Amino acid sequence: MYLNLNRRQLLLGGSALMASTWLSPILAQDEQLRVIFWGNQDRADRTFKVMDAFGEDMGIAMAGEFLAFADYWPKLATQTAAGTAPDVVQMDGAGRYIAEYASRGAIAPLDEFIGKELDFAQFDQDQVEAGKVNDTLYAVSLGSNAFGMIVDTTPFEAAGVDIPGPQTTLDDLYAIAESFKSAGVAQAVTDDRSGSWAALENWLRQQSKALYTSDGELGFDAADMAGWLNLWKGFRDAGVCVSPEVQAMMEGPGTSPLIMGKSATMAEFSNLMSAYQALTTSPLVLTNFPRISLDAPGGYYRRPSMFFSISSTSSRKADAARFINFFVNDVEANTILNAERGIPPSAAVRDGIAGMLEDSARAAVTYVGGLEPLLSPPPPQSPSGGGEINESLLAFAAQEAAFGVRPPEAVAADFIAAAQEALERAG
Repeated sequence: MYLNLNRRQLLLGGSALMASTWLSPILAQDEQLRVIFWGNQDRADRTFKVMDAFGEDMGIAMAGEFLAFADYWPKLATQTAAGTAPDVVQMDGAGRYIAEYASRGAIAPLDEFIGKELDFAQFDQDQVEAGKVNDTLYAVSLGSNAFGMIVDTTPFEAAGVDIPGPQTTLDDLYAIAESFKSAGVAQAVTDDRSGSWAALENWLRQQSKALYTSDGELGFDAADMAGWLNLWKGFRDAGVCVSPEVQAMMEGPGTSPLIMGKSATMAEFSNLMSAYQALTTSPLVLTNFPRISLDAPGGYYRRPSMFFSISSTSSRKADAARFINFFVNDVEANTILNAERGIPPSAAVRDGIAGMLEDSARAAVTYVGGLEPLLSPPPPQSPSGGGEINESLLAFAAQEAAFGVRPPEAVAADFIAAAQEALERAG
């Protein structure tokens, strides 16, 4: 059954009210397999349907609970401290909670189930590795996305220019901009992504560098940052990217330069493809962010969106592992899930559900599944303080450089100093 909210509670919309429980129709057993996760009602409906299908197939009584993200972690922490955590718990894609819960012994190692209850034969290896802490598996990826570039095909067709792809370099954007101007295409080639941590990370990884090292330090220096800011200064000066005034108007997909008709492309994560396509009648395609050079590493990794782990206090760990296996490997289950948690990590599942997805979702699946030649191992998790650097300090530095407040070199030096201070303060 569902715990229904009345109309007033729904209108209040408070995250604390967004909690619901569900019990499978099989209630004969005294002990149920319990699952907890965060998400909205659509995710809950899909998840509960899959839980019901697994319960019916296995003759296991299932119980589910979901909350808003902000309420989830306090609830799980309370349950864990009391020794009452559900059997299956959802973990975040950034990996910070996995490492924390694993180090405290709150989630169980899963290596003993591999090849038995857990089948990774069709899994992408990088998705398996992402669930490990100190070479021990503690979590199973439920889906992934990847950084890329969303392209409006209309201006490219108008200019008679090929849509960017794996053979497109950053220098090629200058030539595309000239073709746009010659054809009378008003859009810039791209938005200004100098303030995007994901774009910066991709650029660094193409040079075999990183945002952060495995010991929680910055993986780049002031010279790298100056190079990044100067790259975008060159684009700005040549009209390759939008002006800082246009970029500053973006508050979300609806006010992005791409949707506002100011740029022909936008660097973004693959799972947002559907959101952007829903806002325009122009056909969009998903491709990779341009490369520094064709002999440079691709810089890509599949980023897990979230995981399932098993509580260390669970008395039904094998059944919990079987449920997770069903969730990630069963094609019918994933037809119900509709890649809502990201691109399935199983190649067999991706193939099995591809024909049942909406066009934009199918494009994301195809894109992420075809990134293999440009992939490299995923980075270490962001350290404490990384959020401030990624979302605040980088954005401020990018705006300073874009509006010409100070030269890129001066901005870069101050950014590195502020970032190191943020890491020390949080550490």
